[in-house]
Amino acid sequence: MSAWRTSNDNPAAWFCGVAVLTAVTAVISLAMAITTLPHSGPYCRSDCVGYPYTDAAAFVPRDYLWMYPALVLTLLAVVLMESIHHQLALSRGLLSRIAVAFTTMGAAILLVDYASQLTFLQPALLLGETEGLSPGSQYNPHGIFIAFENVGYGLLSFAFLFVGAAMVGTPWKLWSAAGWVFVCGGALVLAALVLYSTVYRLRLEYRFEVAAIGVTWLVLIAAPVLLSIALVRTRPVDDDQAARPGM
Repeated sequence: MSAWRTSNDNPAAWFCGVAVLTAVTAVISLAMAITTLPHSGPYCRSDCVGYPYTDAAAFVPRDYLWMYPALVLTLLAVVLMESIHHQLALSRGLLSRIAVAFTTMGAAILLVDYASQLTFLQPALLLGETEGLSPGSQYNPHGIFIAFENVGYGLLSFAFLFVGAAMVGTPWKLWSAAGWVFVCGGALVLAALVLYSTVYRLRLEYRFEVAAIGVTWLVLIAAPVLLSIALVRTRPVDDDQAARPGM
């Protein structure tokens, strides 16, 4: 029996499309996030708002635009991980399946987090319905939004470690390189969590969140690019052959 999962429809083209779309969406998300200046917390330099953050209505919808591609990217991350799992050898399937599980949990948290900002907090600010909004506001550096992001991106970092471990050591160089990108990215996010939590403690605010988003999205740019190049180099496989990653 072949070491690689068999496929009757050769999903390489689908997988390549998912990888490219993930990388492009990550670039857009990162660019929009970088150009959205913070208006509260430790990194704010001008036009800062304070508790209860009701004055943030002046920054709607500009400060929320980056969440739209981030929502799409979160969904694509799940599809990407499942696609990687489908391609990997059965002997590595446990690691990649654990990665899919962590990605699904992290994505679910982030989807609820971003969707609540876009469909609840944003309209409430514009309509002046601001009573009781401060705990859930993205402008609250100690709020629920930041806490959920910390958990969501923390879970994604565990997913990166497991999927990277499944990919590293394969005989296909680009797949192994992408695996190292996942491993290093996941390890860096977890190291940042320990470092920032130790240094800032109660003043952690959104410092870790910013670092986690930056590293995670860079990983979701670099690794899919490597995978898409590998898949483009893969020759078509017959129906009775195993689908293999590119060299």
